[in-house]
Amino acid sequence: MAQARVICEASDLPVSADLEKGFGDSPEIVSETIRLAAEAGLVGCSIEDASGNPDAPIFEFGHAVERIAAASSAAQALPFPFTLTGRTENFLRGRPDLDDTIKRLKAYEAAGAEALMAPGLPDLDAVRAVCSAVGKPFNFMVGIKGKSFTVAALADAGVKRISLATSLYKAAMTGLLNAAREVREHGTFGYLDTSLATPDMNAFLRD
Repeated sequence: MAQARVICEASDLPVSADLEKGFGDSPEIVSETIRLAAEAGLVGCSIEDASGNPDAPIFEFGHAVERIAAASSAAQALPFPFTLTGRTENFLRGRPDLDDTIKRLKAYEAAGAEALMAPGLPDLDAVRAVCSAVGKPFNFMVGIKGKSFTVAALADAGVKRISLATSLYKAAMTGLLNAAREVREHGTFGYLDTSLATPDMNAFLRD
């Protein structure tokens, strides 16, 4: 939450955070997490159903829904709009069950989630099936190789929001590592010719 506060104070834009499982298993802890998130300056978050337990990586259905319901109640009690995203981790945690994924998202919607998320869907047909099954906006997470699609294709499938996860960071670090390897292994600086250190980028950084 301290990190969230720093980000909120540094930006004029509304900030939503990935709060994973809400820093606890029980609905009561999740509810308290929402309250603390709002105090830190966040205006939205996602709460997922991954348990962190390798023997049972996804919370049991009823318990998962109770957690979203508690988060929704806490969000609705705040003095300002707070967007809660209900997130199922099935496809990231070894349970590639589309029917169960849709069942969970519909239940999270009914429990009060205002946006929905299911990272790792295998193809656009699955994305389309999820979007057509739910009434709230569906958030697609870009960043999984082979399972990231164009903005136009996602919009056509019904996606209303896209998050980039760590993809921009990974792209930046890949460029840094490639440049460092070039210097170490070849003693050249060709990366300067293809880097973003252009007049336009320099102006952007100054702004």
